[in-house]
Amino acid sequence: METLTLISPHFRRFTVPSPLRSLLRRSISLKAQLSTDSSPKSGAKEFPIAGMEEAFMGFITGRKKATEVAHSVWKNIIQKGDTVIDATCGNGYDTLALLTMVADESGRGCVYGMDIQQEALENTAALLEISVKENKRKLVKLLKLCHSKMEDIVQNDNAVRLVVFNLGYLPGGDKAILTTPGTTLAALQAAGRVLGSGGLISVMVYVGHPGGRDELESIQGFASALPVEFWASFKLEMLNRPTGPVLVLIFKK
Repeated sequence: METLTLISPHFRRFTVPSPLRSLLRRSISLKAQLSTDSSPKSGAKEFPIAGMEEAFMGFITGRKKATEVAHSVWKNIIQKGDTVIDATCGNGYDTLALLTMVADESGRGCVYGMDIQQEALENTAALLEISVKENKRKLVKLLKLCHSKMEDIVQNDNAVRLVVFNLGYLPGGDKAILTTPGTTLAALQAAGRVLGSGGLISVMVYVGHPGGRDELESIQGFASALPVEFWASFKLEMLNRPTGPVLVLIFKK
């Protein structure tokens, strides 16, 4: 897994994907070029990863959370009308974010949301109820299902653009009910099979609870072993906050 260690002006140390840093520099450079090129014949368009540098720099300087970085990355992967999976619905915030990214005016797009806890599905449904109109809510399919079983519900002819994991326990719920390395590893393997080329697996790992560090090590082992010809794996974490969340991104070429 390729990483780059950065130190912010506040002396916080982070591990940031070096290829993404290169992309951020290119984005900033291209934006400067666009701002000075007013020729209508240039045909220049905004760089497709615009906005990511703000999220990364916000994280580095302590102004943004790792979840905000993840959402920024998703926006640059997802296209309107895509099929995506929220493999751990929780309280529904990721499900809602994904829905806003895939839904288009023609009613295309699909978000599969799954969780093993009925409470999580109910919380997600309630959030969607108050946040979006019915014509968009119908694009979400909520299922009481272990994320390792995602292949059972995704149609074979419908390649998935993004699979999202937010691991650990349900915030505000029973902390004894946790994701585990075994089922998470099986879910990652399933995600790799349903994901289309150009798709992404996004994993937010929480290591502050019992078993969290073991789960991270299992995920890192999976991501590190993927063949570089077909996959690119990255990790973003705050090195001087050992119990902070870790974002793992796995891109399918």
